[in-house]
Amino acid sequence: MAESIQVILDALPALLTGAVVTLQLTLLSALVGMVGGSLLALARLSASAPIRWFARIYIDFFRGTPLLVQLFMIYFGLPALMQQAFGIPLRWDRFTAGVVALGFNSAAYIAEIMRAGIESIDLGQSEASQSLGLGSVQTLRYVVFPQALRRMLPPLGNEFITMLKDTSLVAVIGFEELLRQGQLIVARNYQAFQIYLAVAITYLILTILSSRVFSFLEDWMNPIKRAKRASNQAARS
Repeated sequence: MAESIQVILDALPALLTGAVVTLQLTLLSALVGMVGGSLLALARLSASAPIRWFARIYIDFFRGTPLLVQLFMIYFGLPALMQQAFGIPLRWDRFTAGVVALGFNSAAYIAEIMRAGIESIDLGQSEASQSLGLGSVQTLRYVVFPQALRRMLPPLGNEFITMLKDTSLVAVIGFEELLRQGQLIVARNYQAFQIYLAVAITYLILTILSSRVFSFLEDWMNPIKRAKRASNQAARS
């Protein structure tokens, strides 16, 4: 037992380095996914049929194919295609390929989350705001989206946690995130169970912390709970 604990302690610095890299990869991919997902959600709600169909095809493709296949297509296939078809040399590092693959995949899921959230708001609110002189963009920005965002937060939190765990797939192209760091350590000391257990616990800690952050945001954005907090503060003062 003591020997296993020592093996994990010796591996801890490398695993923590991998955890930091995993967080960086997740946050950048989430940013790409949020931007892409927002644009796709608006495209899905567009009055233009070609734009709606383009968004639908993109979403169906990235939701209907394995993320690992998408990663291989982007890291190995896309540079080869650009070189063969257009004579353009495309070279990117493993980190960039991972961000692009995870971000593009996440955008498809975020788009559907945002579309469902926007459509869940009663149509009468949009009609009322427009009758008061607000334009379509102002209605979406000031009336619909703030309410929809509160409903989007739980599935967005689930998507973030899923993406955090999916970063482990980037290890297959040799990128040294958390799982890859564990693989390299196992290759040196052959203590597979102890190291992979430590990797699993590290992922667990990251997912629990992420879940707590999103839970805090849900409580903070809940108008009823905010009113209760304000009344309690006023009572104490």
